[in-house]
Amino acid sequence: MRILREMNSLSRDFFTPLLACQPESQIGKEALARGLDVEFVKIRGNIDPLNIAKLIGLYHRRSVDIVHTHSNADSWNASIAAKLSPRRPLVVRTRHLSASFNTRMIYNFMADRVVTTGEYVRQYMIRDKGIDSRKVVAIPSGIDLTRFDPDRVQEDLRGELKISADAPVFGTAAVFRWKKGHRYLLEATQEILHSFPEAKLLLVGDGPQEKNLLGTVEELGIRSSVIMPGYRDDMPRVLKTMDVFVFPTLEEAFPNALMEAMAMRKPVVATQVGGVPDIVQEGQTGYLVPPKNSRAITEKVLVLLKDKKLREEMGGRGREFVEANCSQQLMVQKLERLYFSLKEERPA
Repeated sequence: MRILREMNSLSRDFFTPLLACQPESQIGKEALARGLDVEFVKIRGNIDPLNIAKLIGLYHRRSVDIVHTHSNADSWNASIAAKLSPRRPLVVRTRHLSASFNTRMIYNFMADRVVTTGEYVRQYMIRDKGIDSRKVVAIPSGIDLTRFDPDRVQEDLRGELKISADAPVFGTAAVFRWKKGHRYLLEATQEILHSFPEAKLLLVGDGPQEKNLLGTVEELGIRSSVIMPGYRDDMPRVLKTMDVFVFPTLEEAFPNALMEAMAMRKPVVATQVGGVPDIVQEGQTGYLVPPKNSRAITEKVLVLLKDKKLREEMGGRGREFVEANCSQQLMVQKLERLYFSLKEERPA
């Protein structure tokens, strides 16, 4: 989604964005639906000579000046092609994840610039991986503040999900993977229901841990209080439904989900890991809690559920923070400045 937002928003007065991606890929289909320029290129492995040759031809045919890669296989193939291409386009590599990695060559030698989605990951790459600080730029993901605007979103999901208008709702939206920490939120829910038996937990998403999460829900005896509507593409309405947004992740770089919740004026309870403290201002826009600590989640969610005024104050400050620091417009402006600086470096 970040790639598509960047491509959509780049100024057409100065840039001609082109997406190269795998045939039948979801991003390719979505890009075509948005009217973007797409070339399908089959990638069969990290180093695919046939693919590299096709990319060299693509760079020449489409007069490519900058190659921007986002994951492992595309970085190796596209970067090697850039080094071998007579055009010698410059290479940008975005590191989207906070997870550790072992191969530094793609960042140290193959990329002319490295973009991280937050300062936490930038510092990790410089401090722990020895990548030249002059090459690494933090450009946080940006939120579309017109889409995630509580004043524009008129409807929530309470009617659709059969949640009464006065029932407290807390929840999260994340892929169902173990590192997202859903289990600790479920354990906290069991305790929260002692104080708010009518409350509902909204778990939005899908993923490989779905069956295990359903088993945990049954094990804890909270099935009637947990709503799992699956993947949703109407996140503003999802967030409109919640009184408190909880983000119990165990590992994170710069989470969009938190920024979207704050843009919708929701107070947040989030784990103090990775780049999360760069977003959540403790006691101002929400609360930070230790990871793997269901008791701490319980305590802070209860504080917020019991105090509507506090929720409104924190939610308002969260919206102000996102407007000032995490807008889509700001993200694209920083990316455009990076591209302009690279264009000046590119040999004539």
